[in-house]
Amino acid sequence: MYIINSDEVDVLSQRRSRLELTLSLLESVRAGIDKPTRIMYDSNMSWEPTRRMLSLLVDQGFLSEIQGSGDKRSRTRYAITEKGLNVLEYFDEGKKLIDLNAREVPQS
Repeated sequence: MYIINSDEVDVLSQRRSRLELTLSLLESVRAGIDKPTRIMYDSNMSWEPTRRMLSLLVDQGFLSEIQGSGDKRSRTRYAITEKGLNVLEYFDEGKKLIDLNAREVPQS
């Protein structure tokens, strides 16, 4: 048997799935980051995918959009909804069940 360590897993999967990107955005907002550009930086994404995914998450009820007033450039803020928190809790529980740091893989 061959054991894969976490460094090898990172090399094997350099691109993140749509699910991973979505969870990353939700986790950023749950952590208190509410400005679109800051969410983008925290999630390590480019602007267009971030903008599209934020809009989709608002439409699906995982995030709420808060329009502020003021002279600042970005007045839009985001907050996580109960539905979004439930999704993160569900996947957090799943991650606890799966140990991704070391697992046995049969050798061929």
